[in-house]
Amino acid sequence: MSLKAALARVHAALRRRGASAQDADDLVQEAWMRLACYQRDQVVAQPEAFVMRAALNLAIDAHRMRVNHGEEVLVEQVILLDTAPGIEAQVLARERLTRLSECLARLSDRTRTIFLSHRVDGATYEEIARLHGLSISAVHKHIAKATLQLTTWMDGW
Repeated sequence: MSLKAALARVHAALRRRGASAQDADDLVQEAWMRLACYQRDQVVAQPEAFVMRAALNLAIDAHRMRVNHGEEVLVEQVILLDTAPGIEAQVLARERLTRLSECLARLSDRTRTIFLSHRVDGATYEEIARLHGLSISAVHKHIAKATLQLTTWMDGW
């Protein structure tokens, strides 16, 4: 049995267990080096079995290392992205928020409360109607009125 065929079988076994081609190559080479070092002092009756067991043990050790210490990443592979909005976008967002606050203040207290209960707190029309002693139709009208007025007042912002 040739050494090349034996190493190919070990490589295939590692690939079946989820190792990438490059990782499998590295593990086979490391296992083969361990066999060579071991054979200096000992006789190995089944070199292919030795390399297979050593490669599988190395793969297990590598997996445990990744789980415990995370993936090893080269600095050259890291791409940092700044996803924060730019200064201009932040200023515009603050201005829009200020404008929205002013528009909400222009609504009547009851309409504002009903609108915010639905849109911010997530209350249903039924819950709001029960809480304020209104019909569902009246709640619907308050929310529609607030939506129309806010949309009109915020136009262009």
